[in-house]
Amino acid sequence: MILTAVIDRFEEELAVVVLDRGGEMLIPIAHLPQGVKEGDVLNVDISIDADETKARLEKMKKIKDELNEGSRGNI
Repeated sequence: MILTAVIDRFEEELAVVVLDRGGEMLIPIAHLPQGVKEGDVLNVDISIDADETKARLEKMKKIKDELNEGSRGNI
């Protein structure tokens, strides 16, 4: 899904981006194209990264399992 948005203003290190379909997003300026300015129109591509989702779930499960294993010896 691609959304159209406009940079409304900058607040410190963040850009306030207003979506055409309603709502706002705060995006670190460092994540935007160099030279971006207020009033610039952006295309925001939103998609699911299934591989990254799976990797993060596996990492969280590993951490949870390690914490549970460690707490068994302290009970």
